Amino acid sequence: MAKSLFVCQSCGAEHRKWMGQCTDCGDWNAVTEQVIEAAAIRSVGKGQALEASSITSINLENSPRRSTYIEELDRVLGGGLVPGSAVLIGGDPGIGKSTLLLQAAAKLAADKKNGTVLYITGEESIQQVHLRGERIDALHDDLLLISACELESILATIAKLKPSTVIIDSIQTTVSSRLSSAPGTVSQVRDCSAALIQHAKAHGHVVILVGHVTKQGALAGPRVLEHMVDAVIYFEGDRGHAHRILRAVKNRFGPAGEIGVFEMCDRGLIGIRDASRLFLAERAKDTPGSVVLACMEGTRPLMVEVQALIAPTVYATPKRSAVGVDANRVGMLTAVLERRIGLPLSQHDVYINIAGGARIAEPAADLAILLAMVSAFQDKPVPEDIAVFGEVGLTGEVRPVGQPEARAKEAVNLGFSRILLPAENHERVQKANIIANMRSDNAKPLVLTAVRHLSEAAQKIL
Repeated sequence: MAKSLFVCQSCGAEHRKWMGQCTDCGDWNAVTEQVIEAAAIRSVGKGQALEASSITSINLENSPRRSTYIEELDRVLGGGLVPGSAVLIGGDPGIGKSTLLLQAAAKLAADKKNGTVLYITGEESIQQVHLRGERIDALHDDLLLISACELESILATIAKLKPSTVIIDSIQTTVSSRLSSAPGTVSQVRDCSAALIQHAKAHGHVVILVGHVTKQGALAGPRVLEHMVDAVIYFEGDRGHAHRILRAVKNRFGPAGEIGVFEMCDRGLIGIRDASRLFLAERAKDTPGSVVLACMEGTRPLMVEVQALIAPTVYATPKRSAVGVDANRVGMLTAVLERRIGLPLSQHDVYINIAGGARIAEPAADLAILLAMVSAFQDKPVPEDIAVFGEVGLTGEVRPVGQPEARAKEAVNLGFSRILLPAENHERVQKANIIANMRSDNAKPLVLTAVRHLSEAAQKIL
């Protein structure tokens, strides 16, 4: 006899009755009814002992990484696609997920060593995919297209064609005939993903799943889906900017947090190797409230502009608004600035922006944010040839950050001759001898300014 069960589509929690808000994750209007059919009881038998292999005896020569021939995508993947791996890519509608994957599929198919590539679309017809392929020059005889949503047919096609790479666009449209629930529900997404991943592990091909996102920007479907795959990649970007950022949130075969920067154009997505110049291209020099931050995204150093605006408030409670950084951390840093330096910000609105649409999550941005606020409040510009990085504690102390040598080298490459950094990082950067190791003879002498407290940093550059 069939039974009804109410399942949250955001977190997968099960409830005995319908409710407007899920008690587990707090999402509203996410609980839907699903019909659960009674399953036959499995007989418990004895399992067969498996043969174990020594970790040192495993041969990896027959499973090298496969390059996608898109440098920025390979960087995010940790060097390329690993045979038998499962990759989940999510992002807002129209951000460029299908375009990038079609470009990568065509480049993979062009290399005869990779064999055929199978692109399975559940949201478009093969004619529509062909039209996009013509526009971005992503056509190749070994790139095979099918339009299908049924899981059993997809698995049978993969077993017949034996492709090296399978792209599922998207996993929310894939359904299994064994389940009676609607497409995109928790049970369908979980079971279809598990079957596709298990098939990829058994046969050695790469499977790339495209996932939808919720209103909050998280991947739709059960959270267990992110645990099942080997890599989770988010496509970020602002429709007001031409560039897109591909960010690895999880990667079993490479560093998590790595980013790739692309520019959207008529011919598709083009990788940008020198992303720092892109974010600083329209920087306003000699302007109060502008500070250049040397940050790290994964293993990649990046230079971005931190902007601050402080204005008298017209509200009973002053506003603390931030774009590109955590608003809660900005509120905390504002309190540090008011308490440790004495800036009267209780009657002022504070606005922080990372120019160019970048998003910075590391604490090393603290010092740049605070100095931008001081510069905006005092209406004094920060020297244009100085770059800043450092974490700031609640007592105003400037703490060291990781990889200071890479940050300093990127700043010097972009023409910055002064770096304001934590005192504990000074010796490491000095020993790196960055200027001497550069090939250019026109590099300016590098001046390192080490600071231990926020008040000392504000005094030395303003």
